[in-house]
Order: sequence, then C-alpha cells, then structure tokens
Amino acid sequence: MRVLAIDPGTLRMGYAVLDAEPAPSADDYGVVALPAAMPIENRLYQLHTHILNMIHVFQPDAIAVEDPFVGRGERAFVKSALAIGQAQAVVLIGAASQGVPVHRYAPATVKRAVTDYGAATKEQVQRMAASTLGLARTPESDAADALAVGLCHLQESRVNDLAAREIAPGEER
Repeated sequence: MRVLAIDPGTLRMGYAVLDAEPAPSADDYGVVALPAAMPIENRLYQLHTHILNMIHVFQPDAIAVEDPFVGRGERAFVKSALAIGQAQAVVLIGAASQGVPVHRYAPATVKRAVTDYGAATKEQVQRMAASTLGLARTPESDAADALAVGLCHLQESRVNDLAAREIAPGEER
C-alpha cells in the first residue's frame, strides 16, 4: 500500500509518500510553501494543482489527511481551523476527482499513533516520525506532521486488515 499523507495548511502544506511494505518507508516528503501575500483563492488553486500532480506522480492507493484542530474556550483556534479546513477541502476535492479514497484523522489520533501520547509536542512527533522511518535527519515540522499522518494511516490499515481476517466464533477455518 502506498499512501499520500497531507498536513493541510494554506501557507504551508506538509506532504509525505509512504509505502507499507516490507516495513513503513518514506519515498518522499516535504512542504509546499506559498506566500502570505498571495490571495487565498490563488493559494487554494496552487494547492489543488500540487495535490493533482502528487496523485499523478506517486499513484497512491489512499490519501490520509489530518483534520483541523479547533480547540475550546480560550484555546479556540477558529481562524486557523477555518484556513486548515479550506486546505483540507482542496485535498478532498483533488482526491475525489481522481478516485482516490480519503481517510481523515484527528490530530490527537495521529500523535497517539506515532508517540503513544495524544498531546505530544511538535518536537516529539518530529523525532518519532524520523526514528520510526529511519530518516537521517529530523524533518521540518509540517513535513513531520504529514509523515505522522501517513504512519497513523498505515497503522490503522494494518489493524483493520487484521480485524477483517479474524474468524468469528463458530466459523470453521
């Protein structure tokens, strides 16, 4: 299985391409950075173009994308959550247009899958993603987040595959 993982953002979109076999490995990862001075509609169009190009080049079996974190009360991040939601929508539209299934993950689920702690720091996610994938250097934050989303998806896929193979009580082998 090959997954294109995305950490959405309208200024910086992290991406990673991971293969599941024989062990999880990163084929490519990085950040698509766009200027803040560029109008939002142009940034979204650029992100859409990048997503379509990545789908064409990497031919993923699935796309995994992180959901926006909104927060509550004083820790509400409404404006940034809306921007991330716009970038996520571009990913969803690009995937749908190419017939690639999409899997969405909450930030805490991604952190828990990679670090065993749902409130891990950015630095912990960076170090664990690099360590798990045997990378020579620690990737920058947005790329590390995309790598973590991809690792989360591969882990969830393995669990789902094992659950699907489980024999129900009373069935013969």
